[in-house]
Amino acid sequence: MIILAMLTSTKVMGQLSAPSDAQATNETRELYNSMQRLTDAGIMFGHHDDTAYGVGWCMEQGKSDVKFVTGSYPAVYGWDLAKIEKDSLRDINGIPFYWQKDLVREAYDRGGINTFCWHMDNPVTGKDAWDTTTVTIKELLPGGAQHQTYVTYLDKAAKHLAAMKGHQGEPIPVLFRPFHELTGGWFWWGAKLSTPEEFKSLWQFTINYLRVNKRLHNLLIVFSVADFDAESDFMLRYPGNEYVDFIGFDNYCYKDVKQYVSNLDKRLTLLEAIAAKTKKLTCLAETGYEQIPQSDWWTKELLPVLSKHKLSYVMAWRNGRHDHYYVPYPGQVSEGDFRKFFKSSKMLFQNRVTPLAVYGKYITAFK
Repeated sequence: MIILAMLTSTKVMGQLSAPSDAQATNETRELYNSMQRLTDAGIMFGHHDDTAYGVGWCMEQGKSDVKFVTGSYPAVYGWDLAKIEKDSLRDINGIPFYWQKDLVREAYDRGGINTFCWHMDNPVTGKDAWDTTTVTIKELLPGGAQHQTYVTYLDKAAKHLAAMKGHQGEPIPVLFRPFHELTGGWFWWGAKLSTPEEFKSLWQFTINYLRVNKRLHNLLIVFSVADFDAESDFMLRYPGNEYVDFIGFDNYCYKDVKQYVSNLDKRLTLLEAIAAKTKKLTCLAETGYEQIPQSDWWTKELLPVLSKHKLSYVMAWRNGRHDHYYVPYPGQVSEGDFRKFFKSSKMLFQNRVTPLAVYGKYITAFK
């Protein structure tokens, strides 16, 4: 009841910010308003490719490692557009795009939130997203040698996103997270391969093209960096408030857990200061500890840091293999601790989000 009151109140955060797209669909506006209000209620938990596959299973209807352990789906579902640009039938992780579209619809139908990143192949070399052998971004801008190739890539992604519809034909809102980890040097769009102005120009062209040329008004835009140690680092390539709805970063835990906790706390503090100026929602767009070897990592390391900050959502990376997973499965050493994390009043999973009608309509039942 407390969460419901927060969601329905128009005074929880003062004046709500409108989406950066002035023509955003009704459901998209409702979602953005709901997510602003919910920051006072808790942090939504997400998982990449959650219902597509997990440890020991793949493409089995209704399954989810998060649900196996907690009894609930996550509130946020991460997906990838990678390989749509090459007319592949499957995404970068092997999910058929038709199946991905169905899973997006299922998440929406249960009141969940979908977010897409895009490990886009390098349009200049034709190699994967990790190909940093050539300067790329300036070739993709209007007048660049590969501008038309890039536009073709956008057309294919836009067609896929436009095909995601609800029961009444309404476009399903999507948190679109292009060029993620942009402050790093491992992707072709990384900081070492373009000037800040070139990057901002590509971002602005991309969002304008999707909104104006492709008429996609169901996108909430996520600006997500990698490492940063100062506000100036974060803002150097920021494309402007009219092209962003969420600000966040990716931060993974490795063997030095104390360093992870320290960095996470410092960066979340910086992010909150930036959000106060930009009036954007904040997120921890990717995180996790591969194989989660520490049995109490969720409640001893992650939860105490998250509890100190206001965030819209936090998303753990995928459960791809027995040696590559970021949420526990039944029998995994942190399974019990993850259930405690799930029960925390700070965390919101699907079971707590569904009754809140984040799209402006109540859901009476879901699978």
